[in-house]
Amino acid sequence: MKQTKIIFWTTTLFIFLFETVMPALTFNTELAKSGISHLGFPAYFGSMLIIFKILGGFTLIIPAIPSRIKEWAYAGFAFNFIAASVAHAAVDGLDFQTFFPLIIFGILIASYISWQKIKQPVLSIA
Repeated sequence: MKQTKIIFWTTTLFIFLFETVMPALTFNTELAKSGISHLGFPAYFGSMLIIFKILGGFTLIIPAIPSRIKEWAYAGFAFNFIAASVAHAAVDGLDFQTFFPLIIFGILIASYISWQKIKQPVLSIA
C-alpha cells in the first residue's frame, strides 16, 4: 500500500505541476498564445482550457473531493491529452509534439490506477 501511495502522489503531483501550476503561470505569454493560434484554436479557447486545468488539477490533489468529481477530472485530462495529440498531428504531422501529450497521458493513467487501488477498502482477516 505504501508503494501505491508513493506512485499516486508522485504521478499526481507531476500532473498537478505540469498541467495546473505551469500553465497558470504561463498562459498569458506570447508563446502560449501563439501555440493556441498555431493549432487553429481561437484565443478564448486557451483561457477556457486554463480554467479547466486549474480546477481539474486541484480536484486531483485535494483528498476531500468526492470520487465522482475526481473521475470527471481524470476524464477531462484524458480528453485534453488525446485532443492535444490529435491537434498536433493534424497541424504539424508526426513529431515529438504529437506524442508528448500521450506520454503525459501515460502518467495520468498511472495516477488513476494507483488512486483506484488506494480507495479500495482493505480486507483484513481477523
